[in-house]
Amino acid sequence: MATFQIEGGHQLKGEIQPQGAKNEALQILCAVLLTPDEIRIHNIPDIRDVSKLIEILGNLGVKIQKLGKGSYSFRSDELNLDYLESKKFKDEGTSLRGSIMIVGPLLGRFGKGYIPRPGGDKIGRRRLDTHFGGFVKLGAKFRYNREERFYGVEATKGLKGADMLLEEASVTGTANILMAAILAEGKTSIYNAACEPYIQQLCKMLVSMGAKVKGIGSNLLKIEGVESLSGCTHRVLPDMIEIGSWIGLAAMTKSEITIKNVSWDNLGIIPVTFKKLGIQLEKRGDDIYIPAHTNGYEIASFIDGSIMNISDAPWPGFTPDLLSIILVVATQARGSVLIHQKMFESRLFFVDKLIDMGAKIILCDPHRATVIGHDFESELKATTMTSPDIRAGISLLIAALSAKGTSTIHNIEQIDRGYEDIDGRLKAIGAKINRYD
Repeated sequence: MATFQIEGGHQLKGEIQPQGAKNEALQILCAVLLTPDEIRIHNIPDIRDVSKLIEILGNLGVKIQKLGKGSYSFRSDELNLDYLESKKFKDEGTSLRGSIMIVGPLLGRFGKGYIPRPGGDKIGRRRLDTHFGGFVKLGAKFRYNREERFYGVEATKGLKGADMLLEEASVTGTANILMAAILAEGKTSIYNAACEPYIQQLCKMLVSMGAKVKGIGSNLLKIEGVESLSGCTHRVLPDMIEIGSWIGLAAMTKSEITIKNVSWDNLGIIPVTFKKLGIQLEKRGDDIYIPAHTNGYEIASFIDGSIMNISDAPWPGFTPDLLSIILVVATQARGSVLIHQKMFESRLFFVDKLIDMGAKIILCDPHRATVIGHDFESELKATTMTSPDIRAGISLLIAALSAKGTSTIHNIEQIDRGYEDIDGRLKAIGAKINRYD
């Protein structure tokens, strides 16, 4: 288990380039299974979750060639579908939640797809009903081996288009059903579809491959099935979750930082939400400039004077992946805020580590926490902690960088799952951080 040792309390300064979007990359990589033609993908982040999925694709028989940093070529013309029912796949697929999205393209192209019960962050229960319910509506038969915790769908007579209303606007569920429906016979409509930029990017990639998709960017996708898809070239967006992380880092450490090439048009209300905490940020071309907050930052209140409430919601609402960052940044603000994590019941449990560091946080229940900001009058104290998941891990790292003294964070493999060369990039702007294996 690897460890970070962080000497906090230092101001940082410089430019930082966001990595490619993790959540988009996982979807796009699964889409290479839809065609035997070559697909080239650029700006793929070099992180653990993405590397695991690329390894799984290679074991499935996808021909993979690295073209350069973040750039790969994929060709799925000779796949070994027997691998899907092997013990090796059951072991490898369990460790990565994103592996669930190989089922849709395999089902659409070959009429069958299998997956072990996927793992991922311990942030609460994340159901797979949306995925498999959509496959069944397209004509697939579902089976589940309870003893081996193994899921399967088969469509021996092919898939047929259908109209469906999703029970939840699941991003991975929408992606999975969309990729299956692209090669189904007839027309499919997916209502209450997720419409995050990641889904929009997947739709645009599929259209460039020859798919017929309408309603891109809305919660109603209309698909007309095609017989086959061709190759394409695609570029992954910058990671908006990492961009939000750098905004929070700049505020907490009173640092002057420029985040380069952020794709402003795809950030939604993320900048506005950070401004609610009093954080100043400027749009400079396609960059975000955050000045050093030497006088701190003040949380706004609602127009009637009531306490600010920041909560997550499906896009275009505020992404749940950044609520942990918002919470840790609020610990040093002027004022108070209620953080409401609606979607996952275990995501706020890391606040006990912040309380140990001296933060004033009241955990009301698994979904709500009230934060009373210190206004930097009382600094966080260095401590030893363990990263429970990707987003909590980066939040604890930000807290450690702002705290006086030397902190230790164990289980940083969780952070590595979502952030590329995090310590190297932080050192480049002045952070005192070391990695120990």
